[in-house]
Amino acid sequence: MNTSISGMDSGANSALQSAISKVKRHVLPLFVIMFIVNYIDRVNIGFVRAHMEHDLGIGAAAYGLGAGLFFIGYALFEVPSNILLQKVGARIWLTRIMLTWGLVAAGMAFIQNETHFYILRFLLGVAEAGFFPG
Repeated sequence: MNTSISGMDSGANSALQSAISKVKRHVLPLFVIMFIVNYIDRVNIGFVRAHMEHDLGIGAAAYGLGAGLFFIGYALFEVPSNILLQKVGARIWLTRIMLTWGLVAAGMAFIQNETHFYILRFLLGVAEAGFFPG
């Protein structure tokens, strides 16, 4: 009886090792790229601060508020985003996060005043909500 149980364990262990290997080859590189893009996106706003002040007239206080609005949107929508992730599935929901995040980030190129900056920073937080836990 022990031989059949050990045979089942080795079969299950083999399937588990195969699944882990597939995740390492297919999913992990994608997640690494996504986290790198996420980091670049978060620090990118700091690089353009001086240009926004000069080109658009967005001062330090407006910049600080816009930077904070990102985290407010992220915090408010993180839990609902994770609930939807469980209902819809990770593949679809992470794709939605990446698409909306990309669209809003691209929209940042078209801001013309402080109000646009505030709205898009908040929407960027909403779009990106649930990315790390997901």
